[in-house]
Amino acid sequence: SLTRRLCILKGIYPHEPKHKKKVNKGSTAARTFYLLKDIKFLLHEPIVNKFREYKIFVRKLRKAYGKSEWGTVERLKDNKPSYKLDHIVKERYPTFVDALRDLDDALSMCFLFSTFPRTGKCHVQTIQLCRRLAVEFLNYIIASRSLRKVFLSIKGIYYQAEVLGQPVTWITPYAFAHDHPTDVDYRVMATFTEFYTTLLGFVNFRLYHSLNLHYPPKIDGQAEAELKPAEGKEYAMDSESYLEKLSALSASLVRVVAPTQEDDVEMDVFPVEGETAEQVDARKKEQEALEKHKKLFEGLRFFLNREVPREPLAFIIRCFGGQVSWDKSLCIGATYDVSDPSITHQIVDRPRVEQQVIGRYYLQPQWVFDSVNAKLCLPVADYFPGVLLPPHLSPFVTEQEGDYIPPEKLKLLAMQQGEEPGD
Repeated sequence: SLTRRLCILKGIYPHEPKHKKKVNKGSTAARTFYLLKDIKFLLHEPIVNKFREYKIFVRKLRKAYGKSEWGTVERLKDNKPSYKLDHIVKERYPTFVDALRDLDDALSMCFLFSTFPRTGKCHVQTIQLCRRLAVEFLNYIIASRSLRKVFLSIKGIYYQAEVLGQPVTWITPYAFAHDHPTDVDYRVMATFTEFYTTLLGFVNFRLYHSLNLHYPPKIDGQAEAELKPAEGKEYAMDSESYLEKLSALSASLVRVVAPTQEDDVEMDVFPVEGETAEQVDARKKEQEALEKHKKLFEGLRFFLNREVPREPLAFIIRCFGGQVSWDKSLCIGATYDVSDPSITHQIVDRPRVEQQVIGRYYLQPQWVFDSVNAKLCLPVADYFPGVLLPPHLSPFVTEQEGDYIPPEKLKLLAMQQGEEPGD
């Protein structure tokens, strides 16, 4: 309904009254209640008129189809009413930090919609838009090296990144084929997605400009002449091949201004007012550990076998400075072949590898995820093909004093402190 759509877009949520039966006039039927001041607030929204215009447009279009008046149908489609949600985004999020703090649901919804099959349940344009925005966000995380945690759960893959000082957590579904469940209201989800795509578009634009990157993103290595479309032709952004290259997550992005040596100059650290020398030292050590974590896979070259999930592994490896490639027949964007002698790690998911190359490690995919969470490259012996894997511990669990800590976590903590795990 119109009211429900408005409530979703404006961020107005139902409330449970204290005396539900009294408010419901003695009835026990399930009903949704909103505060009166919230509904009055909706009446001043200018987009209401646009929704009414769209409702009239749909009614006229249905009538024209019923009467087979094809000229009227074309005329109505040419004059289809449109609206923007920009002002609602600015109203709900006055500052950019507010938008970042509320980005978790927007990202999770966009990543979910981007995996939907192209059926009649969802508009194809919505699925394509969600995919484009999700890929743009992943490329920003790679360029800024902001990924901090990753966890493989039954629901999907949880990621946590630190974006401009704000922790942003989202979940991406596994790439399995699935049918649309019948007990889900896709109209409600589509309304949420409509708002979230507008929000994520704004956020991506600001994030790219904060790193001095072109937006829409341009892949490094393309000639400037290729990036400028000829008159009457589509932009590179509209071509599916361009989006495929971007979603391969193997290419660097073009900067607006080329970085200079001055950008890499180490800045002096000044103590915050009231901060002791120990606190300054601790903060400096924390920053050094963070910089080391960002370069976890630097100097390593990975090759992904066909049977492993390409996108999450390529994303994680590139976030931490590693180089990654795959079979050319699997996806566009492969940078080197399996026979390349400089490969240091090959990620496989088979009981055993028939032909092995001397000088490279053959590891199961979990090694990449566990190493990121441990903030160090873990011993490879526990992750060889066919070996029973160690437990995949959640990085989102923080034990308090007196809590039970599993022996695997104790072993990991000892390794992080540079001790022998057996001690």
